[in-house]
Amino acid sequence: MEWLLELNRSLDYIEEQLEGDMQLEQIAGEAAKIARCSAYHYQRIFSYLTGMTLSEYLRRRRMTLAAGHLRAGEKVLDTALFYGYDSPTAFNRAFQTVHGVTPSEAKKEGVKLKAYPRIRFQITIKGAEQMEYRMEHKPPFYVVGISRVVGATMEQNAQIIPQMWTDAAITGVIAGLVEKLVPSGDYPNGLLGVCGMIKDDWRYYIGVASKQGEVLPDTMESLLVPESDWAVFSGKGRMPEAIRDLERRIFTDWLPSSGYEYADAPDIEAYLTPNPQDSVFEVWLPVRKREE
Repeated sequence: MEWLLELNRSLDYIEEQLEGDMQLEQIAGEAAKIARCSAYHYQRIFSYLTGMTLSEYLRRRRMTLAAGHLRAGEKVLDTALFYGYDSPTAFNRAFQTVHGVTPSEAKKEGVKLKAYPRIRFQITIKGAEQMEYRMEHKPPFYVVGISRVVGATMEQNAQIIPQMWTDAAITGVIAGLVEKLVPSGDYPNGLLGVCGMIKDDWRYYIGVASKQGEVLPDTMESLLVPESDWAVFSGKGRMPEAIRDLERRIFTDWLPSSGYEYADAPDIEAYLTPNPQDSVFEVWLPVRKREE
C-alpha cells in the first residue's frame, strides 16, 4: 500500500535526523512532504497511529542513542552537542525525563536505562467495527468568527485550543456566533472549529459557515474555505473524548485503506448541539483521490 510505504519512508527520514540540531518544525515539515500531507496533518496522523507525539518520539529516540554514547565513555557535553542540545541543562532535563537518571549517573555500572527502538508502521487486522461516513462536495464558503495562531506542535495546541473555547464561551463570543447560524446544504452546519494554514501561519477558528463574506465587527474575521471533497463522519458523546476517539479511528482505520489522502483545505469539527456532556458532532476531512 503506497500510503503505508510513504509513512515508513518518512520514518526513515526522521531516523536520519536524530543526530544534529535540526528542530521539530523542520523535521515534521520534511517528513510531511514525504508522506504527502502538511506538517500539521502529519503530526496528527503520527500521534493517532503511535499514541505519542512526534516531539516525544524524537526525544525518546535521541535519548536512547545518547545513552549508548555515554556508556561508551563519551563526555556529557559532547553527547549533548551531538544530539542538538546547545544547553547541557536542557540535555540533562531531556535525558532524565526519558531514563529517570542523569547523564552522569548513566555512566555508572548497574544503572538501569530505557531503550526505545525505532517504530515502523504496518497493517494490523483487527475486529471489524463499522464506520459510517458520507462523501460531500462543497463549493467555496466562508467561516466567520475569531481565530488565533496555533503552535506547530500537538503539545502547544492541546493547551491553546481548549483555552480559546473557554474564553470564547466566557466572553459571549460563542453566543454571538450561534445567533449568526443559518443552516444550509452548501456548507457544514453548527458551531465550527476550523484549523488550516493561512499564509505562513497555522490558525484555529471558532466560527460559523456563510455563503459569502459580510461586514464584520472588529472582533471578528472571515476565512475562505476552498472548494473541496469532504469525508464526513458523525459522532455523539462526551467532549472532548468522543471526538478525539472518532478522529483516532478515522486516521488509524479509515484513511489507510480508503484510497484518499488529505486535500489542501482546513480540518473542520462541526458541533451540532450545545451540550458538551452529550454532544452531537461531525468531523469534516478534506480529501482527494490518491494517485497510486
